[in-house]
Amino acid sequence: MAFGRDRVTEMGGAPASEARPPSGGGLTAFIDQGSEFEGKLSFKDTVRIDGHFKGEIGSENTLIVGESGEVEANIKSKTVVVSGCVVGDVKATRQLVIHKTGRLQGNVEAPSVVIEEGAILNGQIVMNRPVQSAPRKTPAPAPPREPSSTATS
Repeated sequence: MAFGRDRVTEMGGAPASEARPPSGGGLTAFIDQGSEFEGKLSFKDTVRIDGHFKGEIGSENTLIVGESGEVEANIKSKTVVVSGCVVGDVKATRQLVIHKTGRLQGNVEAPSVVIEEGAILNGQIVMNRPVQSAPRKTPAPAPPREPSSTATS
């Protein structure tokens, strides 16, 4: 697994050859530039795509599409970072970031969206914050009902 030389990553800003994924959420897989993959990709940690991927992506953490990455897929992930090209709908449960070199064609659903100047997004954006349920209040019991008396004449 090798990163391109002198490329700045989204994981801390250091040159990619020196970058270390954060502990606990490390880089699980890497599709390098020049590689092609087709199918269904699901993962729990962080995956970076610098090659070509076509299919479907599901993640419990972070998907990074590098500058040379080309993804044709519907994506569902906690965080999606786009520096390359994505064609497909993106559902990010935490955040979508599109860097200035990023291009996304598809609809987006995310509570937080960051789009740098120069980035391209063609599609609809729906930003729904997760609904936090208020603590349920138990209604006070109704006062006891008095039996009604009917007057007879």
